[in-house]
Amino acid sequence: MDKKVTVIGSGNVGATAAQRLCEKELCDVVLIDIIEGVPQGKALDLAEAAPIEKHDSHLVGANDYAASADSDIVIITAGIPRKPGMSRDDLIGTNAGIVKNVTQQVIKYSPNAILIIVSNPLDAMCHVALEASGFPKNRVIGMAGVLDSARFRAFIAMELNVSVESTHAFVLGGHGDTMVPLPRYSTVAGIPITELMSKERIDALVKRTANGGAEIVSLLKTGSAYYAPASAAVEMAESILKDKKKILPCAAYLQGEYGMQDLFIGVPVKLGAKGIEQVIEIRLTDEEMAALKKSAAAVEELKGVLKRLG
Repeated sequence: MDKKVTVIGSGNVGATAAQRLCEKELCDVVLIDIIEGVPQGKALDLAEAAPIEKHDSHLVGANDYAASADSDIVIITAGIPRKPGMSRDDLIGTNAGIVKNVTQQVIKYSPNAILIIVSNPLDAMCHVALEASGFPKNRVIGMAGVLDSARFRAFIAMELNVSVESTHAFVLGGHGDTMVPLPRYSTVAGIPITELMSKERIDALVKRTANGGAEIVSLLKTGSAYYAPASAAVEMAESILKDKKKILPCAAYLQGEYGMQDLFIGVPVKLGAKGIEQVIEIRLTDEEMAALKKSAAAVEELKGVLKRLG
């Protein structure tokens, strides 16, 4: 393959992302983890599945970041997962240190890479990676909106008993309880869902979307979601690797757009070979803008926690 993606963290999200990347034949994959033997074992297991899944992506598992050299994209999933009763904010101290160290290691070997951040709390970890890397803002992107929108789309399809392929949805804002699903911009075959279901049902789906991660954590009891997060990160990587220029909701560093300044917030962006090639500004109602500002305030609060932690 002429493209290379490194996945940092070989837990459930990282290993599943590596699997998806290989099975789509998007690139060669390096899986890195600090635990000796784990990335090597998972990479070998995935490589042995290749003849059955019919792909020729090359897989390497390593503990040394040197194996990641010259990556086109680095997907950072490293960090401790959320446990029952734990908010994303509870994770911030531990994961900030992990993401800072990982980013510093990554940029030594891949100074031209694009970073896709998956570690939680997502919006705060994007700030950590941007600062630690010194990269331009278009090359540090948070995976949040693609996942949240996919959850909203899944719930819309379940509610209306239609194909998920016919659904489109936008979820903006921070990746957390203050996220902003936009029913006006969410459609089934181009028809706004506001024409297809009652406000009460829409409100219920919006609430379920905002609590999507917590719902899975409460069911699993010993872990958090990983299939959908991995798929979301890989959709972003595919748009970059193939220069598809998909319009996807991602956490982007805003400098004036939507009236936000120096903040990672989920908004629609055009993803291509250079990373974020354009932030798409859509018209919001006063109510939607108020919700987005509330979400931004929650991200600002996380930034404040980061500053206090030093």
